[in-house]
Amino acid sequence: MNNQLSNIKLRDWTETKAHSSWQIFKIMAEFVQGFETLAKIGPCISIFGSARTQPGHKYYELAMDIAKRLAEEGFGIITGGGPGIMEAANKGASLASGRSVGLNIALPFEQSSNLYINRDTSMNFDYFFVRKVMFTKYSQGFIMMPGGWGTMDEFFEVATLIQTRKFTQTPMICMGTTYWNGLFNWMRETMQDGENNISPGDLEMIKVFDTAEEVVDYIREFYSHNKLQPNF
Repeated sequence: MNNQLSNIKLRDWTETKAHSSWQIFKIMAEFVQGFETLAKIGPCISIFGSARTQPGHKYYELAMDIAKRLAEEGFGIITGGGPGIMEAANKGASLASGRSVGLNIALPFEQSSNLYINRDTSMNFDYFFVRKVMFTKYSQGFIMMPGGWGTMDEFFEVATLIQTRKFTQTPMICMGTTYWNGLFNWMRETMQDGENNISPGDLEMIKVFDTAEEVVDYIREFYSHNKLQPNF
């Protein structure tokens, strides 16, 4: 019985390995599509946040205002392409007649493309890791609105890439001191001071703001003495 079970598992594993080899081509195709599309757009800012935030909520309106102002400054706006904060940011870019990019991914709930993405810069991905590369390679700044698991994943991904200097120093901003203070206090008191797992100064690379004016002023000042270029 054990040998029979082992044979079945081995056959299933072999079939899975063969399928995985062919996946490489689909992964490559997603990278090629993303690189070719985003390289033509120019400097962009990525805005992350909850898909559940509704129009009229203060963070929805704030994301829309930030995106509109940044688009007026000449930046394209990249989001995950879905509803909530993503929709707000794409809408803000659209209101300013700016470049509005959506990197959508198929999920069992929440995710569907919003209506404010430019048709030629709306992309669909099957692989989260390919999608993350697109966010990080072409963004000249990262704005973290309040969000859930996905936003936290993107927060720590970007923070790690900046801290390890895997790409050029890039503005990283969290919006909403009330929302983020608990996390930053824990990182400072436990990760940094208590356990020495991050260095003093690591948290200084991340700004926490409450207004769209602060965001635009910071990014404008940052790029008054830094180059606009892909991160890697």
